[in-house]
Amino acid sequence: MQLPAGEGRGPADDALEPGVLKVAARREGSVLIVALAGELDHTSADGLRTALAAPPEGGLTRIVVDLTDLRFCDSTGLNTLLRARPEAERAGLRLELAGPRGVVARLFEITGVNSVLRIHPGLDAALGAGEPPDPQTPDRPSGHG
Repeated sequence: MQLPAGEGRGPADDALEPGVLKVAARREGSVLIVALAGELDHTSADGLRTALAAPPEGGLTRIVVDLTDLRFCDSTGLNTLLRARPEAERAGLRLELAGPRGVVARLFEITGVNSVLRIHPGLDAALGAGEPPDPQTPDRPSGHG
């Protein structure tokens, strides 16, 4: 399922009503970016579930959920994100988060989400990040230099 691509963020995102979640998906190379704006809670989590349940397109390696414009996340939203990780892994993808701020960042800190999901400070950092180290693989020289 392909969701409409976002045309960027603007002042309209700040005007979202309470309980409204805007979900926009777009592809950059081998990464599917799912951008969230507004509030992720028990009334709006289905939009995120739908975006994350879409069959992976060929050549994708990661899903990055951009939380930069997410103002609120409750336990349902948190569980939706946590349950999406093993589903993504079964599809051969890594699920990562980017840009949590304010109360969302605090929720992740309190609950220890960073021990389960890779969290980047922002979308640019996520897109520029390489493969996470594999704890099962010993460090190997890169052969460069």
